[in-house]
Amino acid sequence: MELLRLNELSRASIIKRPSKYIKSPYVADIILEDDDKEYLAHTPSLGCCGLSEKGCSVWVSKLGEKTKCDYRVELAEVQTKGNKIYIGISPKNSELIAHNALRYNLIQNLNTVSIVREKTLLNSRFDFMGKTDDDNYYICEVKSVPLADYANVSKTEREKMNFDDVGYDQKISYFPDGYRANKTKTVSERALKHVKELMIIKQKQPSIRCILLFVIQRTDVKWFQPSRNDQIYLDAIRDAWQNGVEIKCLQVEWDNKGVCKYYSNDLPIMLYDDCNLDL
Repeated sequence: MELLRLNELSRASIIKRPSKYIKSPYVADIILEDDDKEYLAHTPSLGCCGLSEKGCSVWVSKLGEKTKCDYRVELAEVQTKGNKIYIGISPKNSELIAHNALRYNLIQNLNTVSIVREKTLLNSRFDFMGKTDDDNYYICEVKSVPLADYANVSKTEREKMNFDDVGYDQKISYFPDGYRANKTKTVSERALKHVKELMIIKQKQPSIRCILLFVIQRTDVKWFQPSRNDQIYLDAIRDAWQNGVEIKCLQVEWDNKGVCKYYSNDLPIMLYDDCNLDL
């Protein structure tokens, strides 16, 4: 089932980020395929941990005339062991995908009858709130997951490992990941706040279903897990789950036409290293 269709996309190569013309890390210089002219592109996920950096092949959508950037980076094109896949790397698209998945009841064990977007509770604005078919309220916070690798370890550790005998579609998808000046801090304070406040809401109002939905934007993975490289976030997720917060995944498949289709809602979730959640 189709969950999202973007405007016509063009293939491009990133030649510099940040741009040499605009020094924001959210702007890159690109060259369109078969076009020698440079353009400015908005990179909403920054470098996306290597998926939207210099030398990367990406797919971009045209922006309006009133913007500083000519294009926005929507997808990364990745070759892995002879297989090409397209990965959604524009975070806002995950909310649109999740909205349609909720409308079509494609989230496992969550049948909705109403959906309200961007509901503020406590100190957070959550993506969705509504009612289920059994007349219960739910809150759903969405996180986009474009990243995956054969091992969820540091780059230094991974470079010492050999994955020649591992299938291209046996990667581990994980969230979050990103640059941290201080490794003792969490990658995303905002994501951590959402987890903690979902748990607080669940504790105060047990009848409300509090859901953390990870949108897996690629198909070459065998499971999802909270990143083992961010112990603070990992501990918060485990604590929230033990206190009633539901952890769910929606896996989607992109093509280079900008079409995103439902792929699965039963990707295993490895919350602990010795077992996965059957959610």
